[in-house]
Amino acid sequence: MEKDGLPPIVIDTFAYYYDKVITGETGLIRDDEIEAVDPDDIARWEALAPCAGAGKAARRHTVHIILNGGLGTSMGLTGPKSLLRVRNGRSFLEILLAQTEIRGVSLALMNSFSTHEDTLAALKAISPAHMPLSFLQHKFPKILRDGFAPATWPRNPEMEWNPPGHGDIYTALETSGMLDRLLASGITHAFISNSDNLGAKIDDALLGYFAEEGFPFMMEVARRTPADVKGGHLARHRDGHLLLRESAQCPADESDAFRDIDRYRFFNTNNLWVDLRFLKTLIQKSRTVRLPMILNPKFLDPRDESSPPVFQVETAMGAAISLFEGATAVSVPRTRFFPVKKCGDLLAVRSDYFLFSEGNGLVLNPARRSDTLKISLDPRYYGKIDQFDARFPQGVPSLVECESLTVEGDVRFEGGVRIRGTAGISNASDSQQVIREGSVVRGEFSLSHV
Repeated sequence: MEKDGLPPIVIDTFAYYYDKVITGETGLIRDDEIEAVDPDDIARWEALAPCAGAGKAARRHTVHIILNGGLGTSMGLTGPKSLLRVRNGRSFLEILLAQTEIRGVSLALMNSFSTHEDTLAALKAISPAHMPLSFLQHKFPKILRDGFAPATWPRNPEMEWNPPGHGDIYTALETSGMLDRLLASGITHAFISNSDNLGAKIDDALLGYFAEEGFPFMMEVARRTPADVKGGHLARHRDGHLLLRESAQCPADESDAFRDIDRYRFFNTNNLWVDLRFLKTLIQKSRTVRLPMILNPKFLDPRDESSPPVFQVETAMGAAISLFEGATAVSVPRTRFFPVKKCGDLLAVRSDYFLFSEGNGLVLNPARRSDTLKISLDPRYYGKIDQFDARFPQGVPSLVECESLTVEGDVRFEGGVRIRGTAGISNASDSQQVIREGSVVRGEFSLSHV
């Protein structure tokens, strides 16, 4: 780590976690250590409208920090996911730049070593009116599960390292000098979100509530559904403080309890609000922010299961809710959570399920009867972005009246197709089949005999 130029504070932080690994700590949080959060114990976004005026006044003291470290390899991307064109020919990055410009807040990007140069090149080409700030995420060495030595992989030394998770943001803000720079310019509040979540924009009511109440930390949470059982859930420690439990921190024999959405009702949207003054004080006291450890068992080369088994030490930024005295959570509608993790999510974002405008970004189409939409696309034919684009050459279908869509087999869609209700499209043949222009699809629709 010294040889690669990582700051001493990062090396000390890794050493702290490494000591836990070699002494047998797992970072697991057992069910008998926590209890569910009562919905009446946290504020609801719908009740915060009176705070909007204070939020508008606080904009000039606010920065929107975007997590921009992902490459989108699961979607077949070779560069930063934030450069993927998602709506009206514009990328995540272009839309985020426009949103922050309209709202009059500062923008900062936390890049990874994998995304930094490509992002800077894209920004130069875009040439925004106000260039966003940027700083770099750190990295941790992978640990061999057999013997706990640092992993070595001469054929690709970069694979010897793993991103330390977005929990690294607090240390990265400090070591980059970004925290001091923001505070010196009068920026005291930070809103943090993922680059692929266009539902996460500066909301005056939330900002006003956060600023007026003087919270050091606030997590946006939403009601869990069966589709959210893998994400981290909010809970309360037996001593009373809030905490975040990720799936990797749940013991295997308690997975049923983790998935119990009637008990653990809220998931972390990864939209966070942080008082930078409080963060600075916390770092001055302990030199860093030591979050609960997540120990992820992986293979050294994720695409090669014959490569050595390793541990990746990671942390989640939402876990800081347990460290900030006086931290809180707020229940928000799912419209603030539109992440694009796979091509099915991209289908929804590109469709009329959402409306798009420069000022508001993506908003749920008011013609929708519900805010839930289930999409399952055959990964053999839609798993990668080039496959996906080739099967919607004239644009994606209308989904404003769709409740769920399942596509099995190789199916190409012509323009003007409308999907209604619950629809299942299947093609059992060896050749690609086509949904013709202007078709209306609902119910089960087989193309195998066409």
